[in-house]
Amino acid sequence: MSIRELELEVTRLSKPDLAAFSQWFEKYFANSWDKQIETDVANGKLDHLARQADEHFEAGRCTSL
Repeated sequence: MSIRELELEVTRLSKPDLAAFSQWFEKYFANSWDKQIETDVANGKLDHLARQADEHFEAGRCTSL
């Protein structure tokens, strides 16, 4: 199925089905994002950000929430 076909099918959904699809898609997208972050962390892609945060904290450039 192409994206265009999928878009067309979504426009044909009833309001209750569209709401259910929307909830499912939000959850799916959030889970995909979480998996990507976990992969990036495991591969060290975010290590430089953690080091930078530590440096800012040690230098007193952080404020309490």
